[in-house]
Amino acid sequence: MSARDLISGEAEVNSQDEDESFDEETGEVRRKTNGVKGINGHLEDSSEEDDDDDDEEAAAAVRKDFIVEDDEEPEERERRRRERKKRRREEREEEEAGLDEEDLDLIGEANPNFERRAPSEPKLKRLKRGHKEDRDGYRSKGIENIFDSEEEDETDFRNQRQSHRADPRNLQDEFADFIEEDFDDRDGAPDDDDADVARPAVRTYTGIKDAAGLDEAALEDMKEAFGEGDEYDWALNIQDQEDEREGALDPDDPEAIAKGLELKDVFEPSQLAEKLLTDEDHEIRAADVPERYQLARAPYRDLVLTSEQFREEGIWISDFLWLRKKIKPTLKEPFRKAVAKVLEFMVANEYEVPFIFQHRKDYLIHQEKVPVTPDPNEPGAPDFVISAEKLLDQEDLWRIFDLDLKFRALIDKRNALSETYKKLQDIVDFHDKVFETMLPAAVTMEELQDVQDYLHFQHASKLADLAALNASSTANGTHRRPGSGRALFDRIRNSNVYGLVRAFGITADAFAQNALKEGRRRYTEDPASHPEDLADEERIMDPPEYSTGAQCLKAAKVMFAEEIALSPKMRKVMRVAFYQDGVIDCFRTEKGLRRIDEHHPYYSFKYLRNQQLTEFSDQPDLFLRMIRAEEEGLIEIKVRMQNEESFKKRLYTEIESDNYSEIAEAWNRERREVLDMALLKLDRMMARGVKENLKNECEDQVAKRCREEFSRRLDQAPYKPKGMVLGTVPRVLAISNGAGSLGRDATCWAWVEEDGRVLENGKFTDLFLGDPDRGQEDSEDVKSFVRLVERRKPDVIGVSGFSADSRKLYKLLDDIIERKDLRGPTYEDDDNNDRSDKLDLVIVNDEVARLYQTSERAMLEHPGFAPLTNYCVGLAKYLQSPIKEYAALGKDVTSISLDPAQAYVPREKISKNFETAMVDYVNLIGVDINAALSDPYTANLLPYVCGLGLRKAQQLMKVIRLNGGDLINRAELVGDTSQQRLGAVGGRVWNNCASFLYIDYDSSESEADFLDNSRIHPEDYELARKMAADALELDEEDIDAEVNESGLSAVIRRLIREEQQYKVDDLILEEYAEQLETNNNLRKRATLETIRAEVQNPYEELRNNFTLLSSEEIFTMFTGETRESLYEGMVVPISIKKVGEDYLEARMDCGIEGTIPAIDISDRPDVMPRSLYQQFQTVQAKIRHINRKTLTATFVMRENEVRNPVKHNYDREAGDWDDDQERADKDSMKEKNDVSGRTQRVVKHPLFKPFNSAQAQEFLGSQARGDVVIRPSSKGIDHLAVTWKVSDNIYQHIDVLELDKSNQFSSGSTLTIGGKFKYSDFDELIVNHVKAMAKKVDEMMLHEKYQNGTKAETERWLSTYTEANPKRSVYAFCIDPKHPGYFFLCFKAGQHAQLQSWPVKIVPQAFELQRNMYPDMRALCNGFKLLFTNMQNGKRPGR
Repeated sequence: MSARDLISGEAEVNSQDEDESFDEETGEVRRKTNGVKGINGHLEDSSEEDDDDDDEEAAAAVRKDFIVEDDEEPEERERRRRERKKRRREEREEEEAGLDEEDLDLIGEANPNFERRAPSEPKLKRLKRGHKEDRDGYRSKGIENIFDSEEEDETDFRNQRQSHRADPRNLQDEFADFIEEDFDDRDGAPDDDDADVARPAVRTYTGIKDAAGLDEAALEDMKEAFGEGDEYDWALNIQDQEDEREGALDPDDPEAIAKGLELKDVFEPSQLAEKLLTDEDHEIRAADVPERYQLARAPYRDLVLTSEQFREEGIWISDFLWLRKKIKPTLKEPFRKAVAKVLEFMVANEYEVPFIFQHRKDYLIHQEKVPVTPDPNEPGAPDFVISAEKLLDQEDLWRIFDLDLKFRALIDKRNALSETYKKLQDIVDFHDKVFETMLPAAVTMEELQDVQDYLHFQHASKLADLAALNASSTANGTHRRPGSGRALFDRIRNSNVYGLVRAFGITADAFAQNALKEGRRRYTEDPASHPEDLADEERIMDPPEYSTGAQCLKAAKVMFAEEIALSPKMRKVMRVAFYQDGVIDCFRTEKGLRRIDEHHPYYSFKYLRNQQLTEFSDQPDLFLRMIRAEEEGLIEIKVRMQNEESFKKRLYTEIESDNYSEIAEAWNRERREVLDMALLKLDRMMARGVKENLKNECEDQVAKRCREEFSRRLDQAPYKPKGMVLGTVPRVLAISNGAGSLGRDATCWAWVEEDGRVLENGKFTDLFLGDPDRGQEDSEDVKSFVRLVERRKPDVIGVSGFSADSRKLYKLLDDIIERKDLRGPTYEDDDNNDRSDKLDLVIVNDEVARLYQTSERAMLEHPGFAPLTNYCVGLAKYLQSPIKEYAALGKDVTSISLDPAQAYVPREKISKNFETAMVDYVNLIGVDINAALSDPYTANLLPYVCGLGLRKAQQLMKVIRLNGGDLINRAELVGDTSQQRLGAVGGRVWNNCASFLYIDYDSSESEADFLDNSRIHPEDYELARKMAADALELDEEDIDAEVNESGLSAVIRRLIREEQQYKVDDLILEEYAEQLETNNNLRKRATLETIRAEVQNPYEELRNNFTLLSSEEIFTMFTGETRESLYEGMVVPISIKKVGEDYLEARMDCGIEGTIPAIDISDRPDVMPRSLYQQFQTVQAKIRHINRKTLTATFVMRENEVRNPVKHNYDREAGDWDDDQERADKDSMKEKNDVSGRTQRVVKHPLFKPFNSAQAQEFLGSQARGDVVIRPSSKGIDHLAVTWKVSDNIYQHIDVLELDKSNQFSSGSTLTIGGKFKYSDFDELIVNHVKAMAKKVDEMMLHEKYQNGTKAETERWLSTYTEANPKRSVYAFCIDPKHPGYFFLCFKAGQHAQLQSWPVKIVPQAFELQRNMYPDMRALCNGFKLLFTNMQNGKRPGR
């Protein structure tokens, strides 16, 4: 691919006939015109191709620095060269991988210099080059341009260089041409002090406007169509270099000329990968294999299973699944056959799960004829009944797919080990019976790893020789360099000391065989000498390393223990024992002792003991929380065997000899000691393995639960208005007050038509329903709302929001609908009478709308909408089609929380499960392929269609458009060379996807087929046509006549035309199914039922009705609380809203409001509430009752009640909890508190919370960035702590010193932080200190140079960037999670430069870098560049 392919079809800019220069004062473009044909290089007439060729010849001649002469030979050579170039260009344009318009549009947004061109733009042959002197002005960027913004193109760079030559001031600073400075329009020109770092004036279109006389609108249209004129300077420069290289090539060398520009030469690898334009992506598009299969099986692409391995796989998978299936034991063999058949479909036929489930359903069901006792009253009754048992469901099919991948990994590793073993035998003729026995017997990756470890231990020296012989290790990690430990054991094995190992009388493998109870028992033989005496013998010693008997005996014991620990059979014994008798204990760490109090979510397992592994199968989230707590350093999880001593004693008997003598007893002592050493190592190894496997199993269970919940959300048809058919899309009016207070903040609304268009939106500022009894009129907004409903006539009104006030909005709207008698659409009831019901009002699940409101997709679709209006649009579209809204989220769908433990599961697992659920339901409802061409929301479903994926869906849409647009029938998907139609998919992919892509039937189209609008697969069209003919009672002659007259689909057309579909119900399908199985060996009983249903109601809506939220779900959505996080009897902080004479009104942080009567306020009834409390004060209260439907509560504040909150009652058995340790820890903490004499502080401020640091972090976890908590400090009575959220899981704790206190319990009138900042009260401190820093954090994290990721990830990005751009330097910012309030400034000054980082500190109103303060990000970036320049010049920045 060459640069012409990239820029072909774009408007011509920078014509050779034009030149530009800059006015240094005004910055305007001065254009010199020499016979200009048009404006901005846009030619008036581009139809004369010969003229273009002449121009190109002249330009080529100038570049070659020669004059075209009349010599015949050079002209002929030049003509041939042009013809070859033109031919190559045409061939490249025909290549599928070429950069056409859609490719450029797809990746253009990742290229900062690219602008999407106007659709009506004429295609021109190529982009002309600028002047030679401009091209020559370009040079490689050196240190003077380090860290230049990547958005600045080469044209700007050349103009800056020209400006430098024109202005001598710029010579003073070699960095002056890239420093970024912005000056506010109100400030006018920059100060003289800033002149040296001011950026030169950039090009504008002022000159063009003056020269052409264009008005502003025309100029804007021109810019939109043709860009700024400098978008492709980078491509021109590359093309110039290519032309220069091509000029030096041998024109008769086709391989040399064919070297052109490719996508990877133009765009960064990350950009290509993001837009799915890498070579691998193109291979996936081209291959006629389902995309999901290609991606999943990519690691095993070259693996081919033998027939024996394929049979083994069927047994391996069926045995694995059988343990989890609750099926009658008599069906085990049919179950195994069903699994084998599914594997055949997946591997041999490459059918995806939806195809198998929909079109091979008969193979998933076991049918048998069960004889029945003849009934004398019914002589004609059958002698049997059909008994059907479902063996596999759709979830089982996905499980088989996953297990197939695991088995392939198993075989791949087994083959690699076998190959390594054969290579070792080629070097040395030997046989290892243990390896040869255990390798084929290994059925798990753990067992294969045991065999590999054994091989590397037992034959380390041979493997080293093999590695040296091959000069490199073999693939799959089967060869690794022996470590020092292996070398030690090799020395022992090759020395005389190994004779002492043999003297133990039994081999490690023989002992493991005894422990495993395999075969006959192997007996241990005792030597004739005492162990110490034998070790002292000269034939055993091997000086100088083993020169004493004690050294020899120690080495032999270590060697024997290692052999036992690395025996595959012994590891199998230990693994079985651990999984059968393993228990888990939790031990708190010193950090956990302080952090985990009784209110902490981890307290439920702080002292947990003796938990069986099977107990976590019912509560996987418990173990995952334990793992998270261990990662945080709060607890330690230990896995041990419950009956370890008895297990060890049993093993002693398997290794000891049966002899009775002093020598036998001495050797048995040594054997027990060796076994203890081996078991110590095996215990640690097994504990790690068990913990890791249990973690994976728990993650899989939680992911499965998330998948089930996600499937429940997908299994919703659009909201069904009364009187309409299920699946009808409603017209929706969505309303929300967001997080605002009703009556004080605006309430936004949006009207969305059934086709998804947002036709109207607005807001209400005063929704108030009057009271006729008191003479109060309705507010104007209520009247406007009523008029809106009567004018638009919505099918349903959707309401939601972010707070408990949204429940009030729902109640208000319900009252308006009731009082104003607002009705829904009119429909016919069962008696054919017109009627209408009360207008539906529903609370909508807003999990998608929350993500949509500020998304880039919302900004593109509705650029002028406020976020809350976009939120309303999201609510409406969710009511219209939940599955389309989830599909539109793409990868962000994993941000939706469907299970409390979802946060503990890797996102990749959640994403994988969500994808399979989406695939199931998209293929259940099918996709209207023609609608997908015009509706992006429908197109979002295509990647989940059976056989397709992101890449193939893109290719499918692209080819259909190239073929002319809408399809008439499914056969057009595979193309037709006779009609010059390209194939959108290959045969295998078409076979997978055909029945799930439907086309609306148009009887006026002769080529249209009614069956293309159904779930019937094309392979079954003949069956459907035969059933239609039988239903119409047509004989063969009638059928032939219909087909000859109207084509193959004639009979179906007649059935539909005559509306005789119901007649297929009269067909006896059982006999027909038997005939198909007997004559054609086809099992089609379920398929025939599908055909019968689809002929009558094609693509009937099979999903459930739209699911309304339960009271519990509404409570969680509006408050963020669950029954576990908020319950009656819990003590919580509340904010006092109103102080009455004998009551208080209060509000919790979650938005729940409640009242406290006087009797529950204080233990002293004679004291008035006003004398104790004031408005906005935060106090502790105990929840007496919660009304989860109305989102209200009642509280009690009496001291005796608050001091005794309800504690969790955990259902534990004896021995499950370490009460002694818990009691000792409480006593220890009490002693520490008594010694410190710490007094509980109470501050009258709404943000004060009686929290410790851990509680403050937990409280702020769900809050927004910049939110604050004021809390007591551990530093004394004159200190307070302010904790604020810097970012997710990052919190800064600020020590505040109180000065000028009137007493020890009052707040200081002066608050100081770090001795530098002083404030008069907490409000001033929060606004001018915390919020100011939060604003700087937002500014940093929203900056284009900020990287979301760790420092290591940022440094990897820098390295990748400099590798792709060797002459560029780059820098980026990332957060420092270990030091809240700090960021890293990471930079790399070139490809081979060292990665460096400087800390950036956030302070109020500024960024601090190297002790220098910078007011904003632009100043910080420029300051960094100057500091780096000074450092390069020898001036080190201050520390």
